[in-house]
Amino acid sequence: MTTLKSRLHEDLTAAIRDRAELRSATLRLTLAAITKEEVAGKQARELSDDEVRKVIAKEAKKRREAAEAFGQAGRTEQAERERAEGEVLAEYLPKQLSDEELGRIVTQAVEEARAAGAEGPRAMGQVMKIVNPKVAGRAEGGRVSALVKQQLAG
Repeated sequence: MTTLKSRLHEDLTAAIRDRAELRSATLRLTLAAITKEEVAGKQARELSDDEVRKVIAKEAKKRREAAEAFGQAGRTEQAERERAEGEVLAEYLPKQLSDEELGRIVTQAVEEARAAGAEGPRAMGQVMKIVNPKVAGRAEGGRVSALVKQQLAG
């Protein structure tokens, strides 16, 4: 069984061989971020696939935010490159939940929290505790919390 990190290394080698500049640069930066995470702290360690996915998700989020910032500044070429890098990273992440799927999970969690006696905006923490394990890695936190707030208010 190959690990996600070894798959990244193999894909980097293939990208270099194919002279795919954008892909190889993106994978190099991602592997550097993984290595940085591995040596952070008191003792170096090997990251699990889940931890590697979290690093990749963090890198993908950086690309989305940078693309948005470049787009707002009128720097379309840089924005396009950041989006393309984000698409490369998306290949290594679980498929994101659709709005409908996420809505069903949040609705169910809100009902569970209300059954336990939680009401109104103060139930936010309880609902998030129910939702987060179910959507881990498949939906961005800001998107989840906005939907929870909306359903608790409504």
